[in-house]
Order: sequence, then C-alpha cells, then structure tokens
Amino acid sequence: MSKQQAIGFMDSGVGGLTVVKEALQQLPNESVVYIGDTARNPYGPRPVSQIKAYTWQMTNFLLDQGVKMIVIACNTATSAALAEIKAALPIPVIGVILPGARAAIKATRNQRIGVIGTQATIKSGAYEQAIHRKAQQMTVFSQACPKFVSVVESNEFRSPVAKKVVAEGLQPFAKTGIDTLVMGCTHYPILRPVFQQWLGPDVTLIDSGAETVSQISMLLDYFEIANDQPDTPPMEAFYTTGSPTMFAEIASSWLQLKDLTAQRVDLTQLPQEKR
Repeated sequence: MSKQQAIGFMDSGVGGLTVVKEALQQLPNESVVYIGDTARNPYGPRPVSQIKAYTWQMTNFLLDQGVKMIVIACNTATSAALAEIKAALPIPVIGVILPGARAAIKATRNQRIGVIGTQATIKSGAYEQAIHRKAQQMTVFSQACPKFVSVVESNEFRSPVAKKVVAEGLQPFAKTGIDTLVMGCTHYPILRPVFQQWLGPDVTLIDSGAETVSQISMLLDYFEIANDQPDTPPMEAFYTTGSPTMFAEIASSWLQLKDLTAQRVDLTQLPQEKR
C-alpha cells in the first residue's frame, strides 16, 4: 500500500461531502475519491439487506480505484454494513456513528441528547447503543427526519421550504429539554444554520461527519499510511450515479472548489458482496 493512494468516501448522495469538506481542511495532503449513489437515494426507507448490498457495490467501486482507506460517510450505510465490511477488508474502514456518539457525550451538560437521522438509522438504534455503551446515564431522544435528505439533494437547503420542513421535523424535541443534538445523517450539516435557528443557541449541534475526520487522522497515523510528504499535489475525484451537473453544482458550492466536475458511473453491475 502506498501513502500516496487516495482515501475513499461513500454516501447515498451528496451528504458525505460534509465529511470530505472537513477532510480537505484537516488532511490537506490526502487525495480523495468520492462516490455518491444519488440515483438510488434515499437509502433510509430501504430494507437493511438492500442498503447493505448497495454499500458493498460502492465499496467495490472504491476498491477498484485503489484507495488505501474507506470512509462510510453515511449513517444509514454505517448502521447497516460497517461491521461486515470492516471485518472483510484488509484496509482500514471507518463509519460515522461512533465518533458522533462520543462527541455528544462529551458535549452534553444535562445528559439529555437528541438524535436525528433517516428511518433506517433511527430504527437500528445504533446511536442509542453507541451512547449507552459509553455512558449509560444518558437519556436519548431519537427522531427520524427523512424529508431533510430530500431538501438537500434537491438543492433547496437555502429556501423557505427548508425552514418549514425543519420546523416540522424538529417539533418533537420542543419539550424534551435536550441540550445536544446529533445530526445523525451526513446530509444534515448542510442545514445546520436552519437547525440552530429553530433550536436556539443553547443547543449544541454535533456533526458526526466532522468528528469522524479526527478518527481518520488517527487511523492514518496508526497504520502509517498518512501522506505526510506528498510527491505530487493531492487530487480529488468525484463520482455519482445520478446527474453529474446537479452533483457538481452542490459539491462546488459546499466544498468551495472551483472547476469541480463529477463523472457519472453505473454501480448496478458490481458485486453486492465481497469479491
């Protein structure tokens, strides 16, 4: 394995770009390959078996690109497939749930934590389990907010529609007394200003993806694969199963990368399990 190889990121759409943004800032020497399965988004309502199959197809795509590490930058895919993929591959694989849970435990002052995510992530109980494994005394309130993903994927996150959808989605937390909210889907940080406006300044928002980048850095050092002295400038490559134009528009805006382009790929012929 070469230190110059890229880190592979995957998500059901554009949400994982929130993790990539942090990676580009914190790990500027590292190259990035990103695959967003926009054509089959959202993953949240799908059966676990199907989510796992799609996640394996993205994994096999990234392996074909010769990545040195895989980041499942999607909470839904992490909850469904991380354990299996991590055990099957010889390279490091990391998800986004455990780092987010740890950060929430550290941030809360009153031990009342909210979690928002897709139907599949919330149904899995992955965040509650991760939080309670570390701190049994925490009270966790979970709520599925599937409409948030659609707002981001349709590039409406700055529109009045976003405010209306967020108000409806967060209403169940109004009387819970939470002081910390885990944005348990990597799409959600794009809506962070709207969340904060609705919740008020006293609620701390946890970006599970941003927390994950600290873990990525630690793993790069542990496995001695960090690209500390790059021979060539790092590169970024973006792939999507949906519209390259729409993907590039959202990605360039969020990542603030000029001349960003995306390539369309077809994952449907790739294996839905380990090769």
